[in-house]
Amino acid sequence: MVMSTEETLRVTVIAVTHRTGEQQADVAAALGLTQSQISRRQRGLASWTLADCDRLAAHWGMPVLDLLAGPTHALTRLPADRVAAGGTQTLLPLDIPAPAPVEPGPVEPAPAEAARSVPGRCAPAAEPAPATTATTPPRRAPVAEPAPASSAPKRVAAPAGPPADRVRVRVGHELSVHGGDRDAARAALLKAAVPDVMELFAASRVGGRYEHSEFPPTAGILKKASQKGADQIWEGRPKWRAEELHRAARAGHVRLDVTALDMNAAYLAALKTWLPIGKLVHSEGADHNPKRSGVHRVTPAVWEMPDLPSPLGARKEPGDLWITEPTLRLLLRCAKLGFCETPVIHESWTSGASEGLLEKMRRTLTEVRKEAIANGDDVTNEPRSTA
Repeated sequence: MVMSTEETLRVTVIAVTHRTGEQQADVAAALGLTQSQISRRQRGLASWTLADCDRLAAHWGMPVLDLLAGPTHALTRLPADRVAAGGTQTLLPLDIPAPAPVEPGPVEPAPAEAARSVPGRCAPAAEPAPATTATTPPRRAPVAEPAPASSAPKRVAAPAGPPADRVRVRVGHELSVHGGDRDAARAALLKAAVPDVMELFAASRVGGRYEHSEFPPTAGILKKASQKGADQIWEGRPKWRAEELHRAARAGHVRLDVTALDMNAAYLAALKTWLPIGKLVHSEGADHNPKRSGVHRVTPAVWEMPDLPSPLGARKEPGDLWITEPTLRLLLRCAKLGFCETPVIHESWTSGASEGLLEKMRRTLTEVRKEAIANGDDVTNEPRSTA
């Protein structure tokens, strides 16, 4: 299925604004519109007019037919003086040119205070070098040692435009590369889903108070028993049915309408979980610290609710087991509601926790998914559900 002219123009607008470093408000001012009007056009809630196309082409200094020829062609026709600093970087990997060779020459020592200059103050003047004589060989200029790397995370400039535009550009690029073939574009996006979402996650962490880190397993419970085996953490995979209702349905006494589980929505909801953000530390005792997160060895209470599935799924073996923070919190919530007794915590591996680590990315994906559902876009919103 080939993209319509309207869809192609939306993708082109996204690509060009990324290249020029413009926001929707900048484009709106150039066209004499409001930012909300531009947003409605880009979300498919309103249409771009021919007059809009003329103004866009004039604003970006290209013929209108080049603007309508697709994002790849339009970017080649964009004047060089319209490209923002760093604006040539997109979601696609670009080759970084090797640094030009530097001619060897004398190295002048920098004043010690110059590397620690403070805005608003002048660095002290360097003392004049002692004069050399025929009997005194000139001293070699000391080579400044590189400053030690700071342990603090580096702040990265936020990318131009809202994070959701990164997803729109990525989808638009694959549609353009595959000539509008939606099936081929969808297959390419699914193949690159993991690196794409990690790139989006990195972009969503711009300006964050801390960097995410990866730590090696801290205990045997987190190590796989074999290459294809699993660790000791219990995964509550529900396989549950209301037996009496199931028997009645099989006998034809009742008719049931089964609601499919929206797996994409379930994944987005799971991103709200509290995640460990530091090295896991071992502790013993029955107390649960709601400001920490990790894994816990517990003795769960007997589940006696015939009409509701247990958070532990179909587990039938009695005794202790290791569970993750979300499962423990769900069991504690069920205990408060009177569905079961409070589980007994024996030991834990936890660290500081944050619910906001994935929040910006979750909101971005939620926004793009809602927009795709409204527009019937089955490329951006790959439907996945299970009964």
